[in-house]
Amino acid sequence: MQTSSRTRIKICGLTRPQDVDAAVAAGADAVGFVLYDKSPRFVPVDRLRELARRLPPFVTPVCLFVNAAPEFVAETVAAVPGALLQFHGDETRAQCEQPGRPYLRAARMAPGLDLLDFASRFASACGLLLDAFVEGYGGGGKAFDWSQIPLGVPLPVVLSGGLNPANVIDGVMHVRPWAVDVSSGVESAKGVKDALLIRRFCEAVREADARAADAVL
Repeated sequence: MQTSSRTRIKICGLTRPQDVDAAVAAGADAVGFVLYDKSPRFVPVDRLRELARRLPPFVTPVCLFVNAAPEFVAETVAAVPGALLQFHGDETRAQCEQPGRPYLRAARMAPGLDLLDFASRFASACGLLLDAFVEGYGGGGKAFDWSQIPLGVPLPVVLSGGLNPANVIDGVMHVRPWAVDVSSGVESAKGVKDALLIRRFCEAVREADARAADAVL
């Protein structure tokens, strides 16, 4: 599924400056900020602006929305103009495209979901983030059955849902995604990241990539 030898890493649900710094120090490629006010990881726009300023070049801020009003999305884009957008609700393709920014579309992996059809309906996305299906929005820290992912998904796949330092090697080896996304799997409490767990997660992803490279030789 992956065309690159290196799996990209996104640490999501950051709320504190020290957690942003820990993700950067561990080598994360992207950090995610939740702009959904029903989430315990919600950050208001002013806080988002402060946190995003801590990012060095080539670490991408990702702004996560759930059925947000267009005006709120526009306000967020204005605050962090370099952000990648991530839509986790019931947004249509037109709603995802309206801000005029690159976006990820989350797919909740409910039994019976036709992921290939879903991908075709969101062909303008720069990737699909695959998350577990639970009540409400977000994966709830739950993993899904990776065998649900069909061959030939035409967009880069971001594997999410219940990942942590202990299981991400299996996830990378089984799915070979473009990227992996973690939130609760590197937390000591909701919205409070653990720097050691972040580092262990990133190290595990690199180990998985090394194993995969050895398997090809």
